[in-house]
Amino acid sequence: MSEPRNQPEPQLPRHEIRDPQVLRAMAHPLRQRLMRELIKLGHATATELSERTGESAANCSWHLRQLAKYGFIEEVEGRSGRQRPWRPVVGSVTISPDASREPELVVADQALTEVMLQQEVDAFRVWQAERYHAPLEWQQASTFSQSWNYLTADELAQFTQELQGLILRWSSAHIDRRDPAHRPDGARPVRVVSWVYPADRQGIDRA
Repeated sequence: MSEPRNQPEPQLPRHEIRDPQVLRAMAHPLRQRLMRELIKLGHATATELSERTGESAANCSWHLRQLAKYGFIEEVEGRSGRQRPWRPVVGSVTISPDASREPELVVADQALTEVMLQQEVDAFRVWQAERYHAPLEWQQASTFSQSWNYLTADELAQFTQELQGLILRWSSAHIDRRDPAHRPDGARPVRVVSWVYPADRQGIDRA
């Protein structure tokens, strides 16, 4: 299989969030779950999502409208009424680089990160419990890695930029696969999670 860089790449839209209210809208476990289900399915109605989450259709519908209000999902064109399907808005989301100077944005970002972190850890534990029962090719293709290094802030920024570039390159190359009709046989949803941070508290005010 050729790498994505050998193929024409559509640009993945990037959205920078500067409004803490937008982050607070995402800091809800059910909304995160609804987003994941929509990404897996491509599109779905509140009723279909209710069946997958165990929540009522009315509750799912309300949270879907909140996600739509802040631009994370949209209605599928050509459909309307109570059974209208929703789909994710394609794009990558980043937090304003000035977030550290805006206390309200910091608090909202921390709340969202806590929700996402818990769900990612839970999902990884499920995979760890089940992975030896998965087909061998999926076991071998998946990875969990950990590394230590000593870097300057500039070097860490360069590493992070290269890592994010790799992730965005693969995501951009397969934008069309958000639509289930464009997914090749055997394709499965794949989670990519990365944490890159200084591993000590040097320079952090403990007062």
